[in-house]
Amino acid sequence: ALDMEARELLGLAAALAKDGLKYEATEVKRLRDKLETSILKNIYNARLNTGVVNRVPNTTNIGFEYIEGELILLHMSDVGICASSGSACTSGSLEPSHVLRAMNVPFTAVHGSIRFSLSKYTTEKEIDYVIEKLPPIIEKLIGISPYQDELAAIKKLRG
Repeated sequence: ALDMEARELLGLAAALAKDGLKYEATEVKRLRDKLETSILKNIYNARLNTGVVNRVPNTTNIGFEYIEGELILLHMSDVGICASSGSACTSGSLEPSHVLRAMNVPFTAVHGSIRFSLSKYTTEKEIDYVIEKLPPIIEKLIGISPYQDELAAIKKLRG
C-alpha cells in the first residue's frame, strides 16, 4: 500500500496531467486550427489529410499537391520552421506513407504531405510565423514544379 506522502504526490501528478490535457484540448487545438485554416485558405494546392473529428489536438497533416515534401521541409528549415514529411509511422523514410495511402490521400498529395506537431510550448507568434513564411515557399516550389498543367487545373477548381 502507498503511504500518505506517495498518495499525495500521485494525486498531484494526476491533477497536473489533467490540466495539461485540458490545455492541449483547448489552446493547442486552437493554434492547430488557426494554422490549418490559414494554410488551406491561402495556399490553393493544400489539402487537409486528416478528418476533422476524432483526432489529436496537437497534430495536423497537410498535403501540398504536386510538390515534393522534402523540398518543402528544406525550404522551411532555411527559415527556422521544423516539421516532418509523411506520417509519424513513416518518419525518416522517403517511401509514401502507407497510413496516408490507407486514408485515401491522393498520390498527388502523399509525397507533398507535411506533418506539423504542436505542444503546450508552441506560441501564437510561432504559428503566425509559419502562416507568414509558408505561402511564399509553396509559391516558389509551384513555380519550379514540372506539373504546371495539373496545378493550373487545381487553382482554377479551388480558386
